[in-house]
This record gives sequence, structure tokens and C-alpha cells, in this order.
Amino acid sequence: MSDAPPTNAADRLGTEKIGKLLLQFSIPAITGMLINALYNVVDRIFVGRGVDEVALGGLSLVLPLMTITMAFSMLFGVGAANMISMRLGQRRREEAENALNHCFWLLFGMGIILMVVQLALLDPILSLLGAQKGSASLLYARSYYRIILLGQVFLMVGFGFSHCTRAQGFPTITMVSMFIGAGLNIILDPIFIFILHWGVEGAAWATIISQLAAAIWILSFNFSKKAVIRLRFATFKPSLSIVAQIMAFGSAQFILQFALSAVQLLYNSSMGWYGAAALGVANGGDIALSGMNIVASISMLILMPIFGINQGAQPILGYNYGAKKFHRVLRAYLGALAAGTAICTTGFILTQLFPVQIVKLFAPSGSPALLLFAPRAMRIMMLMFPFAAFQVVSSNFFVVTGRPKTSIVLSLLRQCIALIPCIFIFGKVWGLWGAITATPVADGVAFLVTGIMILFELKKLRAAAG
Repeated sequence: MSDAPPTNAADRLGTEKIGKLLLQFSIPAITGMLINALYNVVDRIFVGRGVDEVALGGLSLVLPLMTITMAFSMLFGVGAANMISMRLGQRRREEAENALNHCFWLLFGMGIILMVVQLALLDPILSLLGAQKGSASLLYARSYYRIILLGQVFLMVGFGFSHCTRAQGFPTITMVSMFIGAGLNIILDPIFIFILHWGVEGAAWATIISQLAAAIWILSFNFSKKAVIRLRFATFKPSLSIVAQIMAFGSAQFILQFALSAVQLLYNSSMGWYGAAALGVANGGDIALSGMNIVASISMLILMPIFGINQGAQPILGYNYGAKKFHRVLRAYLGALAAGTAICTTGFILTQLFPVQIVKLFAPSGSPALLLFAPRAMRIMMLMFPFAAFQVVSSNFFVVTGRPKTSIVLSLLRQCIALIPCIFIFGKVWGLWGAITATPVADGVAFLVTGIMILFELKKLRAAAG
């Protein structure tokens, strides 16, 4: 596990050129996140080709539940990472290490709680996910998710700790962790689905096995002497104050993910309500769910590199803000924004030009209803994608500069405050296509409000930088 020497890994965040640091930290993060997104896309391609297109709808149904798991992972993982970056910048190493120890126990404990509660209440929970009664998608969802729950704690610990490792100045270790998880999943998927014929259950087993391997890798590094701060159970000092600080730092990402889960649930319900009437087939709700899964997969494939840029910029922003080097904070923000916008614009162009070809990657023999719905939905929902990076990077900017409440408001604006009313109103007036159109409208509102707020923040930062 080679990476930058521990003695220099954190300090260089405040001395090396911003452009060089963004490349060093973002490229591993982008690579890891892109591999992770590809694994999700490939996972769904295998399910669509190896089971059937309706099975994609089953995976779409449980997506809100999996997003809630990610919300808790980010609450503790991102929160601890932000705290670690700032404490290292302030030369408060012992507090940074204690935050790392707290992060592990918070992730592990919450993973066990979520697993036990959801396994005990699985059927009642699944009945609330938005599928119509008797839906084939619901049967696929149950088969898949009951297995996913068995490995939920591995996902939480592995994903949460990847943020803490990057915050110490070791982005490559995090990238390798993602490579391990995604690579193993891509290898196991075809074996379990096509050779052993385990269907969606095979996809679930491949996922939790790969998550276990990734968690083992990332934890082994944090236990080792190569880390700047180490995971030490013997020196762990429980503190409600540290827990509160971690949750404060991670609250913006948590609320964003939780709101995303609510939106996913609402969208699933809308597909079930309006799908049959709009698509003209008896299983129109299932077809609409499958189409939304495809669109969501491609959206995440484009957005994951933006999250990678964000994660790469986070320790740079956090360290330099803690060290009061505000001119470096400004340069890091603008660099991350430029790179993210270039990626989002490229993704927008591809999805507008080749939507049918993209859908056929998942369902080469897709039904006429699916090929009618999914490409059109993709084009509409991604109309504002060139501006997506601005929203993501700017929200994170407010977190690392000590304005978590502002970040929460901006995050909720797109995911909840603007989007949910649009889905309800547009869906009621225009049905299925109205619900689809809600996304670009909410994106536009979020872009305008975020733009106004970030202009004021950048003005203050420039004044502080002199």
C-alpha cells in the first residue's frame, strides 16, 4: 500500500500548487468513483440482459432504501473527513485521530441497526416502495434486497472510511478500494447470473462480496503505520461532543441523500401511477420503473466523476480554510468547478444524441414501450445537466468553509424544496411526462438560487484573501 509519506501527506495541502493538488487528489477519486458508477451500470446491464427488463424495475424500487444507507455512510464518513482535514490543518492531530475512531464505531453500529430493522420489517417496507399491487418488479425487489441487507455494514464501513482516508492525504488508497469492490463485482456478476443462473439474487451476492473485500482493504490501511492517523481501538475515547461535530459536518450530505431517497420513492410511485395509462400496456408501471432505472444509472455515471472532483477538492479546501489560506481556497473551488462543468456538458451532449443506443445497452431486445419511454425520458431529465456540477461543487464549498446550514438549504432546494412540488403538480396536470419534466425545472431553480448565494460568498472570500 504505497502512497505519499505520512509526514508530508497532509502538510502539502497547504504548500503545493492548487492545480497539481487537484489533479493528484481528484484523478484517483474520479477514477474510483467512475469505476464504482460503471460497476452499477454494468450490474444493471447484466440484470437486464441476464434476467429481463422488468427486473430492472425491481432494482429501481429498492434504490430509495439503498440511498438511505448511503445517507448514513456520508453523515459519518464525510462528517469525520471534514473534521479530520480541518484538525490536521490546525495541527490538532489527536482530535483528528479520535474523529477517525468515532467514525468507525458510528458506521459499524448504524450498519447493524439498519440491517436488523429492515430484515425484521422487510415485507411492510417493500409494500411502501411505490409498485402497483401484484407487480413483478416487487418480487424481484424482495429477492434482491434481502441479500443486500446481509452485507449492508460492509458497504457503510468501506464507503464511509474512504472519505477519511482521502482526508489524510491518501487518495490512491481510496481509489484502490473502489477498484477492488467494482472489479470483483464485475467479475462475479456474469458468473452468478449467466453461469449459475441465480438471477437478481446473483447480482446481490456479487455486490455484498465485493463490498466486503473493499471494506477489508480500506480498514487494513487505517490500522497500519502508513496512515497519518490510525484506527486504534485501545485509545478510543467516546465523546458526544465529537459525535455532534461529525454529524454537523456531515449533515448537509446526509440530508441531501435522505431527500434524494424521498424523491426516488416519489418518482417510483409516479411511474406506477401514470405508467400504464401513458405507455398503453398492462405492465406500463413496471416498464416505466425499468426506464427510470436506466436513466438514473446513466445520470450517476456522469455525476460520479463530479463527486470524485468534489471529494478530491474537499481536503484541499478544508485544510487551506483551516490554515486561513483563502486565496488557495478560491483557486481550488474554481478549478473544481471548471473541470466538473466540462464533464457534465460532455455527458449532456452524449445523452441528447444517442439515447436509444444507450437504452439498448441495458435491454437489446427491449419492448416497444421501453424504447418509447426511456430515450425520451433521458433527453428531458438531462436538459439542465451542463449546470449540475455548479450545484454539487458549490454546495460542498459551503460545507468546508464552515457554512453547513447554507449547504443544506442549497442541497435541499434541488432535491426536495423545488423538485417534490414539481413532481406532484406537473404529474397531476400532465401525467407521466409531467413528472419527468419536473427534474429540469427544479434544476433550473436550484441553479439560479445557488448562483446568487455563491456570488456573495466568493466576494467575501476574495476580501479575506486580500
